[in-house]
Amino acid sequence: MAEQLAVNGGTPVRTTPFPGRQPYSERDEELVLEAIRSQNLFGKNGNFVPQLEEKFAQFMGSGYAQTCTSGTAAVHLALGAVNPDPGDEIITAPITDPGSVMPILQQNAVPIFADVDPITLNMTAESIEACITDRTRAIILVHLFGRPCDVDKVAEIAKRRGVTLIEDCAQAHATKYKGQYLGTFGDMGCFSFQQSKHMTTGDGGITITDDEATYWRLRLFADKGWDYRYMGERDHAFLAPNYRMNELTGAVAVAQLEKVRDVVERRIHLGRVLTERIADAPGITALPLSDDYEVSWWNYIFHITGHDPDEFAAALRAEGVSVGVRYIQDPIYMRGDFLVRKVTYGKTQCPFSCPATSREYEYGPELVPDAVKGLKTVAVMGLHEHMGEDDIVDMAAAICKVADGLSA
Repeated sequence: MAEQLAVNGGTPVRTTPFPGRQPYSERDEELVLEAIRSQNLFGKNGNFVPQLEEKFAQFMGSGYAQTCTSGTAAVHLALGAVNPDPGDEIITAPITDPGSVMPILQQNAVPIFADVDPITLNMTAESIEACITDRTRAIILVHLFGRPCDVDKVAEIAKRRGVTLIEDCAQAHATKYKGQYLGTFGDMGCFSFQQSKHMTTGDGGITITDDEATYWRLRLFADKGWDYRYMGERDHAFLAPNYRMNELTGAVAVAQLEKVRDVVERRIHLGRVLTERIADAPGITALPLSDDYEVSWWNYIFHITGHDPDEFAAALRAEGVSVGVRYIQDPIYMRGDFLVRKVTYGKTQCPFSCPATSREYEYGPELVPDAVKGLKTVAVMGLHEHMGEDDIVDMAAAICKVADGLSA
């Protein structure tokens, strides 16, 4: 007989809290104090922001890196480098943060949503290629939850079709696909340093590239179209925001970069242990693992395919393990008025109804059926580098207990 579930009066698997993440250390404090004692926190004339840009590029094996204020800003920098015309199309993910989508609209381009694999929730190469039209300027490829997309296939499509490839690695720092870091397969790679990320400064971001002309466009776009070391006389080359990183953020990011690979390797290991332990749980589908790529687990996900997700989640919480279901609930374009009602620039609904846009764009669930399917079953759990294997064993035991109990 299956063990009695805690939700039905049984003994919970876990009765003590799981350890919290502690991403900052004495090294972070040391460099922050050094920045403050310098009496200059302006990153452009500072020590830590230029140091971060150089060290991050070296770490990634990339030619150049440009810092900014957030992961959203990092994507916006990349689109600023692409410089689309109003009404141009940018392909991106239906399951993502608005930070992958809003920069498209801020450049007066139109987001086009490719479908995903219903288990990994990552964009598929086949769906991306089917979305390409004569107006497509770029692909923003989102590596979700630290699990790589088939980026080599997408890079081949982008090159063959003459489309810029931007990798959104906000949830996939220092993660390898076929031995190469994500973010280095496309024309540009974008990273977030928000509090929940593998490498965190509270907020912040960075964009990398191997192309010098693209780099200078990124650099200018991050600072109102101006860079005195590049342009000579004070001038502003084009319309651009101010996304400059400050020295406090840069100092923490330098300290974080020193340990990010260790953070990722620990999460890879813990995620593999958990995946292996729940592999045979009835009514549960874990993400496939492979020796060809790493999964760095921004959060841990699996699918509740043989049970009611809400019932399963309630039973799992009763066992002392926190879990959420359905992630963002619906495709991103159904989650905000900026797309649902096209609330963009005043009453114009640009770029959807501007003179440059002769096509009609309507977003409904039928566009991405596999994304809708995957969101109905996905479960999301916290997993981080400060957990022990005993914590992972408890998480797995609780999942298996609930799966067995509900099946019985």
